[in-house]
Amino acid sequence: MQISDRPTTATPVETLTPTRTATVSRTTKETDVSVTVNLDGLGRCTAATGIPFLDHMLDQIASHGLIDLEVRATGDLEIDDHHTNEDVGITLGMALHKALGDRKGIVRFGNFTAPLDEALIQVALDFSGRPHLSYGLQIPTQRVGTYDTQLVREFFVALVNHSQMTLHIRQLDGINSHHIIEATFKAFARSMRMAVEIDPRRAGAIPSSKGVL
Repeated sequence: MQISDRPTTATPVETLTPTRTATVSRTTKETDVSVTVNLDGLGRCTAATGIPFLDHMLDQIASHGLIDLEVRATGDLEIDDHHTNEDVGITLGMALHKALGDRKGIVRFGNFTAPLDEALIQVALDFSGRPHLSYGLQIPTQRVGTYDTQLVREFFVALVNHSQMTLHIRQLDGINSHHIIEATFKAFARSMRMAVEIDPRRAGAIPSSKGVL
């Protein structure tokens, strides 16, 4: 039996990974919002909503969630920030929902506790297909700069309803409004990063005993 010493070459098998990206645009009489999200990004963010503090928080989501995020919004800011803030939450939620698709293979659950100086915020979430928000922040001031702190809850209500996630936010400590809000967005980002990661043990299965989310 003759054995060849020539190296053998195997035909490479290309593994195709679905691109988990989405772009959603939403236009109303009050706002015009466009969001592009890449769930497998590097944490890059371009945010131009006309609301500086909201842009800063969107950057926290991208940076700590390791997603690429582009948000463009124009709205009736001459009235107040409410419509633009809410519609950015709606459109981001729609983009997350679209990018996740049927949610096959994802971890699905995420939980993270983030400190920021004296503030300590816990966030737990589930891409369950069932929108629910439990909101436990007690923000001591009405504004951070020009941003109305009541709009934090409105942002997450909109995001939850349109991404179809269950979200729990708990304030464990904190007296500084900026710290409380920023720690919330950081904890949310890390929880979401955990939840949207692909679980290699799932082998592409939907993470539900029911077989559907």
